[in-house]
Amino acid sequence: MRVFATTLVGAVGGAVLAVAVILTMAQNGLLPINDKQMQTYLMLHPELAPAMMSRAQQLDDLKQKAAQAESLKKIGQAAFFDPKVAFVTGPTDAKKTLVEFYDYDCPYCRASLPAIKKYYEAHKTDTRFSFIEFPIAALHGPSALMAAKASLAARKQPEHYMDFHFALLGEEGSVSEQMIFDNAAKAGMNVTKLKADMADPAIQKALDASIALAEKTGIDGTPTFIINGRMHPGALDDETLADEIKS
Repeated sequence: MRVFATTLVGAVGGAVLAVAVILTMAQNGLLPINDKQMQTYLMLHPELAPAMMSRAQQLDDLKQKAAQAESLKKIGQAAFFDPKVAFVTGPTDAKKTLVEFYDYDCPYCRASLPAIKKYYEAHKTDTRFSFIEFPIAALHGPSALMAAKASLAARKQPEHYMDFHFALLGEEGSVSEQMIFDNAAKAGMNVTKLKADMADPAIQKALDASIALAEKTGIDGTPTFIINGRMHPGALDDETLADEIKS
């Protein structure tokens, strides 16, 4: 709230902030101002629109976070560490946990890779990790689905999985079939086995389960992280990840 107020004052002045607060209170039934009166006031003072839009967005974000937190509480942490939907690694009794819902064709997932990879290498013995497929085909097309199925099949060669995962997520451009198999070979995988495992009908069932979990949790974009039981949507850098882990 303090950050928002400071930004708002700098942008539109203390008077606008006061009006924004008053109108917000009215919307929540704390002041006797009806919708028609608010609309009339805003029509007479269009300069207030940016402040009100920012406030409305902030309230929407807070509601979404509250809903997601409630979903996490109802679902429970164990659901995100189920090997049927996630590749899970790290000690089972770890006090720190990091879950990532990702899409191999997502630029923000790729932007988060350096921080996640660095943290993984430094904390794979004291943090429980969960990597969950959430390909958004509507945004990234069939290549996202193909990459997700390859990743699910790669779990059957777990000793090579993390090398494969980080390599594929570090690629540029849409993931291609050749890109998948080249990275699998470089990671030390049996590519023939990987291809056969990708064709297994169980792969689609696992993908459906991971997508269902994301939707049940209220996740609608990638990357989305759940760090020590708290949700963080969007890309991470070293500093933000460190703050999230400590809090």
